[in-house]
Amino acid sequence: AQLHREDAVALELGGPEVGRGCGGRGIIHGFETLEKLGFHEWGFDYVLLDFLGDVVCGGFGLPIARDMCQKVIVVASNDLQSLYVANNVCKAVEYFRKMGGNVGVAGMILNKDDGTGEANAFAEAVGIPVLTAIPANEDIRKKSANYQIIGKPGGQWASIFEELAINVAEAPPLRPAPLDQDGLLGLFSADVTGADYALKPATQADMRGAAYVAKPSLEVVYDAAV
Repeated sequence: AQLHREDAVALELGGPEVGRGCGGRGIIHGFETLEKLGFHEWGFDYVLLDFLGDVVCGGFGLPIARDMCQKVIVVASNDLQSLYVANNVCKAVEYFRKMGGNVGVAGMILNKDDGTGEANAFAEAVGIPVLTAIPANEDIRKKSANYQIIGKPGGQWASIFEELAINVAEAPPLRPAPLDQDGLLGLFSADVTGADYALKPATQADMRGAAYVAKPSLEVVYDAAV
């Protein structure tokens, strides 16, 4: 599907129906088609590619893997799953940089910002800037749900998206320093991650229930030599 409005052209690559194929493979096929049509010679000032953050799938990681973009912008919010995906994107960028790639991370868009600060802490930890923060606001939510343009010139939220447009254009691609699992979990309080909960090993009775019959152990234990 293609949409042309003023000086902007929107194009959707599409893909298979739900449950009928690999979405990532659809992306790969779509880009192959665009390249055959001379996509790189169409003369656009800017090309924005909107992808899922599931870079574990080779198809969604294609623009990074093939240097098809100059910089990556991650969209995240102040929750663990969102920042887990953002960290995976940073890992993918760093992996392909080690393989000789040139793509970097320009920064992060903080979406649905509730002011708790975890996303800002993440951006600082991995070494990328926050390009703009979009507040968790009911008016924005309703407009988005109804497919309305939120950042219309002169509108209530225009300044946020004007700032974002400038920052996206000017921000240089950076090489991020992705976090390990402990570093990522450390951004959140223990009651969110469960770090303050003491785990108890399951017993045979827990796992086998009523069918479990205690029997003498056949384990051979050798006394330490004296």
